Amino acid sequence: MRILLFLATNVAVLVLVGIVFNLLGLQGILAENGVDLNLGALLIMCALFGFGGSLISLFLSKWMAKRGTGTRIIETPDNTDEQWLIDTVKALADEAQIGMPEVGIFPSDSANAFATGWNRNGALVAVSVGLLQRFKPAEVRAVLAHEIGHVANGDMVTLTLIQGVVNTFVLFLARVIGHTVDRLVFRNERGYGIGYFVVTIVAQMVLSVLASAIVFWFSRWREYRADYAGATLASPGDMIAALQRLQMEQDQPQDLPGELTAFGISEQLKEGLSGLFRSHPPLNDRITALQAGRQ
Repeated sequence: MRILLFLATNVAVLVLVGIVFNLLGLQGILAENGVDLNLGALLIMCALFGFGGSLISLFLSKWMAKRGTGTRIIETPDNTDEQWLIDTVKALADEAQIGMPEVGIFPSDSANAFATGWNRNGALVAVSVGLLQRFKPAEVRAVLAHEIGHVANGDMVTLTLIQGVVNTFVLFLARVIGHTVDRLVFRNERGYGIGYFVVTIVAQMVLSVLASAIVFWFSRWREYRADYAGATLASPGDMIAALQRLQMEQDQPQDLPGELTAFGISEQLKEGLSGLFRSHPPLNDRITALQAGRQ
């Protein structure tokens, strides 16, 4: 079902952009100005690269997460704590009606956890040593419920689809800008000059930064949904207590690799304009939303 969703989204993007181009007459406007660019073919190429890269990252997400964090998968519990962890994840997964995820522990003094994987019935949920050491069992259970909520909501797949759409438009628009500048400003009639490559690279960098704000906005929104799922699977009080405990540890360094930051339970605070590029809402806002009973 999720593969069908991926393909449907891909096709929908191509169809929508094609309709917009036809309505605006963009192909004709470019042709009149001597810009010989096949927009349809370019869009398809960019979609293949944009969605392809995101899809490959999704399929490799568990392997990359294990290597990037040094996560040790609990195959056979070595002690009562590990047995409790397995039993708790199993109970939460059953309640959320998903398959039993792989359960792991990663060596980090910071209090964090993450979930990843392309398949909601074959995901990975991992917690840090620091979280297990300093959080109460009820708070750890709430954090695990939050991560199970991410899996049950299909957040990994949805974020991949959004990233694929963003990648497609960034690649496409950067090349349209580069091609147009190369033809109209530098007057190259055949092939591409150095102006095309420079302008394309610069445009791609600028557009990537702007477009990433959309991805981060979605990431922040889904944290509220995962908090709500955690409050439902565990309890609102325990979920709020876990977030308050995280708030007390806000200054602790976060050890998750960059590609996993969006899948963790928290991230370091960013102020001002940089707040647009944070993957998690402020903990105060998340706690307030739970207390108000909002998703």
